[in-house]
Amino acid sequence: MKIGWIGTGVMGKSMAGHLLAAGHELTVFNRSREKARELLERGASWAASPSEVARSSELVFTMVGYPEDVREVVLGTQGALAGLPPGGIVVDCTTSSPSLAVEIAERAAAQGAAALDAPVSGGDIGARNAMLSIMVGGDAVAFERVRPLLEKMGRTVVRQGGPGSGQHTKMVNQILIAAGMVALCEGIVYARAAGLDAERVMESVSGGAAGSWSLSNYGPRILKGDLAPGFYVEHFIKDLKIALDEADRMKLCLPGLALAKQLYTMLSALGGGRNGTHALIRVIETMCGRANPS
Repeated sequence: MKIGWIGTGVMGKSMAGHLLAAGHELTVFNRSREKARELLERGASWAASPSEVARSSELVFTMVGYPEDVREVVLGTQGALAGLPPGGIVVDCTTSSPSLAVEIAERAAAQGAAALDAPVSGGDIGARNAMLSIMVGGDAVAFERVRPLLEKMGRTVVRQGGPGSGQHTKMVNQILIAAGMVALCEGIVYARAAGLDAERVMESVSGGAAGSWSLSNYGPRILKGDLAPGFYVEHFIKDLKIALDEADRMKLCLPGLALAKQLYTMLSALGGGRNGTHALIRVIETMCGRANPS
């Protein structure tokens, strides 16, 4: 198929690469061409704008940073919908606003096209290994057309319902991750303060009820002092704000989510906005007056 890809950052590059490896014809756009260099060297074509990507594609995927970026690359004057032919599909894999996903779907339908919101979870590791969880909202027929491509990038691909439902599901995902990361970092700080070998402790607890994806994948990074991003803190703060805004709209009180947002905002103030989400350990250590020994 002729596929367009907009956004070749930490995760987008790997996700697009799986489609290229599967033999699809790929046209890419990114604000920085250098970040698309690897895909271009593997045979992808370059386009000068999102609309140019769409003109040469049956399906267009977007994987950018913030809702305002989604609005620009999809709905802007040079956005994907400006070039998408009738019958085309835009699939937004960015974690974005549910209401924006609904707006995009309505705009696409008005011009005889379709749009799916398909945010993903699994970080850089999941993207590289094609083991992402992909949560999809939108038209069922469009979903079935896109499903084989999503299955090249993810291990779990589930349509949740109509437009916006994929984004709402991703908010559930982020709420769970946020609370779990706070617990993981607090557990490590406690283990070290008690004079335990934190690595040995993680080995013991990972096989029991406390085990989690974050513990298995981010725990070792924390213990090594590796705070490189699989997913940027600044993007996670954006996600938590969306979740809190949606919770307010639904008149929900989610105190754990509010606390996590506050702690991650503190981490950003400490200069950790471009670290991975597991860098939250820095905030817990700072609050406890304990430096990371690694």
